[in-house]
Amino acid sequence: MIRKGTQVTISESLKNSTTLQGISWMILTTFLFVAMNGIVRYLGGALPAAESAFLRYFLGTLIILPMVIKNWPGYVSRKDTGLFLLRGLFHGIGVALWFYAMAHIPMAEVTAIGYVSPIFITIGAALFLGERLQLPRILGVLCGILGTLIILRPGFQDINLGQIAQLCAAPLFAASFVIAKKLTETQSSTIIVGMLSVGCTITLIPATIIQWQTPTLEQFLWLALAAVVATLGHYTMTRALQAAPITLTQPLNFLQLIWATILGILLFGDPLDPFVLIGGAVIIGSATYISHRELRRSRLERERRIADI
Repeated sequence: MIRKGTQVTISESLKNSTTLQGISWMILTTFLFVAMNGIVRYLGGALPAAESAFLRYFLGTLIILPMVIKNWPGYVSRKDTGLFLLRGLFHGIGVALWFYAMAHIPMAEVTAIGYVSPIFITIGAALFLGERLQLPRILGVLCGILGTLIILRPGFQDINLGQIAQLCAAPLFAASFVIAKKLTETQSSTIIVGMLSVGCTITLIPATIIQWQTPTLEQFLWLALAAVVATLGHYTMTRALQAAPITLTQPLNFLQLIWATILGILLFGDPLDPFVLIGGAVIIGSATYISHRELRRSRLERERRIADI
C-alpha cells in the first residue's frame, strides 16, 4: 500500500510541477547525449569532423522532417526565422568543432571542457531572456565550474588542438541554447528541433564538400543511429526548456560528465582519473542542491497560490 501511494505521489508531482518535469526531461537528455558521444568516440577520426557532423544532421533532418511538415504552424515571423538561421549557424560550427574534439581527447575531458558553456548561458539568459539569477542558481553554476577546473587542472597539462576546439565550441553551444530557450516562447519542440537540423545541415555543406570522404556502410549506420539519439536528445532538451527556467535546467547538464566517465571506462578503457571523480562529486552536489532548492521553492509557491484561492 505504501509503495502504491508513493507511486501516486510521484505521478502527481510530475503532473503538477512543471519544474519537476523540466528536471526529468533534462536528466533524460544527459543520457541521450552521452550515448551519442559514445557513438562518435567509437567512430573516432575516420571521417572529417565537418562531414561527420553534416551526415549526423542531414540524417536527423530526414528523421524529423515528416513531423515538422505535420506540425508546421503555417506562418513564421521574420524574427523567429532569423533566430532559426542564427542558431543553425552557431550550432553547426560548434558541432563540427565538437566532433573534432571527440576524436582527439577523452570523452570525460570533452564533457568537462564543455562546462564553460554555463557561464555564457547564465549571462545570456540574464541579458536576453530577462531571467532572474538567484543566489542558489549562481552558486550551483559556480560549483559546477569549480568541479570542471578540478578535472582539467589548468597549468598542469599541455593544451592541444582537441581542447582548443572544444573551448571554441562552448560559447557557440551556449548561444544556441539561449536562442532555443527564446524560441520556446513561440514555437513547438518539434519545429525547434527540426529547424536546428536543417540549419546545421546547410551550415556544414561547404566544409563537407571540400573535405568529402565516402563513408563505409558501417560508418553510415553508426552515424544514422547517432542522428536518431541526438535528435531525441534535442527534443527532450527543448521540452526541459519549455517546462523550467534555463538557469535551472542547465546545471543538471553536468550529469553528463558522470555518464561519460563511466562509459569511457567500461567501453573504451579510459583510465579512472581520481580528479574526475572529485570534480564529478562537486558537480553532482551542486546540481542536486540547486534542483532541491528550486523544487522546494516551486512547491511553496504552488501552496501559496492555492491558499490565496
